[in-house]
Amino acid sequence: MYLCNQNKYLSHKMKKYKRWLMMALLCLCCIARVYANSEDNTTIVLTPHWTAQAQFAGYYVAEAKGFYRKAGVNVRIVHPTATLSAFDLLRSGKCQASTMALSQALENVDGGIQLVNILQTSMNSALVIVSARKKNPITQKGARVGVWVSGSRQIALCMSVKEHLNYRWVKLAQNINLFLTGALDAMVIKSFNEYYQLMQVGFNLKEKYLFRFSQHGYNIQEDGLYMTRQFYSKHTQLANKFAQASRQGWEWAAKHPEETLDIVMQYVNRDNIATNRIMQRFMLNEILKQQIDCQSGKREFRLRQDMVEMASQLMYSCKLLSRPISYNELVYNLQPLKH
Repeated sequence: MYLCNQNKYLSHKMKKYKRWLMMALLCLCCIARVYANSEDNTTIVLTPHWTAQAQFAGYYVAEAKGFYRKAGVNVRIVHPTATLSAFDLLRSGKCQASTMALSQALENVDGGIQLVNILQTSMNSALVIVSARKKNPITQKGARVGVWVSGSRQIALCMSVKEHLNYRWVKLAQNINLFLTGALDAMVIKSFNEYYQLMQVGFNLKEKYLFRFSQHGYNIQEDGLYMTRQFYSKHTQLANKFAQASRQGWEWAAKHPEETLDIVMQYVNRDNIATNRIMQRFMLNEILKQQIDCQSGKREFRLRQDMVEMASQLMYSCKLLSRPISYNELVYNLQPLKH
């Protein structure tokens, strides 16, 4: 009788233990699920470094075609304002990703902001100096040269030093009017943007009046997609999904340029940008051309170590950096993207 009661008691205790164990396991599963989904629920605000245009077409495509959503990433594209630059928003944590030229990234890292390049879209320099005096820009020593306040002006400043040109720089913020009025001797432009604006107004763009950085030993990559190291370290898997979906957007854009322009114009019209489809078509074609690596002839989407080292040494030698910035500082154990 005693053994029977004892067995019942043990059986009752075992059932209570099993119930407790099941509840504990259920709670652990719920906690794990919440933890796993917490990263997926994190919204990535992407702020391109300029207003809406085809320069950022791949990201627009990735959002419009649902590539981000299919990758399990919540992405919102928000452009900078006149008072808040993309980098200001990235530094303050109001956006989690931004585009910038390699030279800008090096300057910002030197300033104390740790950045990670998660996707490199530009493989070549789009910088061009155009003369307003029908001269070869390399012969215009001491010339007044316009340069954008934002953009990859760092390499242009270095080029002036290295070539002993002693350019007198005039910072520009909005348009090319100062150049067109003849107030400048030359201007630093982008092959995908101001080049075509000058073409539209009938400006003489003969090659002998141009200095293309990519053809004269200053071919340094420009646009890349960056995050702060702090955010990337905390959300590595999410960041890699975001980068992969962004690459997918650019690859789709290269195969479907006219449909991509439809998407670009939606963003342009939404933000009331003064442009047109013809201008945006030229920009998209040139941007896609700049994405093809000059050595492999392929669209690679990678930050080249040799270009990082060249840009770093160039900027350091011209006192634009307080120290050389290494390639490893920008990639920070970055996982390679799938092809």
